[in-house]
Amino acid sequence: MGLQDCIQATLSKWFATMPPTLETELPVTLDCSIPEETEPITAEEREELKVSVKIFLSDWDCSFIRSAVEMACHSLGVSQLDSVIIAPPPLPDGDNQTLEHLQPLWAELEGLVRSKKVTAIGTSDLDKTLLEQLYNWAQVKPSSNQVNLASCCVMPPDLTAFAKEFDIQLLTHNDPKELISATAFQEAVQESTQDQQVADWSLEWVLRYSLIVKSRGIIKSKGYLVHAKKSNL
Repeated sequence: MGLQDCIQATLSKWFATMPPTLETELPVTLDCSIPEETEPITAEEREELKVSVKIFLSDWDCSFIRSAVEMACHSLGVSQLDSVIIAPPPLPDGDNQTLEHLQPLWAELEGLVRSKKVTAIGTSDLDKTLLEQLYNWAQVKPSSNQVNLASCCVMPPDLTAFAKEFDIQLLTHNDPKELISATAFQEAVQESTQDQQVADWSLEWVLRYSLIVKSRGIIKSKGYLVHAKKSNL
């Protein structure tokens, strides 16, 4: 099931428990959660599990990172995430990501490490040059870098050598550049509600979490947290 289908199914299930009048005019803040779908981690389980998340930003607003981490901790019943990987917003065609793009986002992640909300932080889709620039600038060094093998069938040798020298774990992923488009998100909202002002809703971030059993290296559970906002206009 794709993310669009997941959002639509979750909203539909949630609205089925709400008074019918709510659907005609959605409030600005809507907390759609299905408790049985996200079971908090018990204290006994916590030592056995690695809580790993990837945050997909739709905007360069740094506060979204803290919001996503805090919501993940609350939803999963933990005080700290073991690993957070950041996926910056897609850039316009022809634009290349630079250190200046990454610095505010990384500074926010570093603050979360210092406040012990996050243990390790990582990047996504950085080439050797940009990863080296970030590593040299950062106070809290990246512990990992995800590489999309759809655009790179083999790990670039220079990236592999740099990561090995500075103990950065190279991981692979197959996420699209844009996890879900604004149009696809609005379609999911439209099909699960009667709100005619669907264009007023904008996606801010998506967080994907995985709970991994440390001793066995298997995924116990995974899911998404999605945050969107309705404009007041």
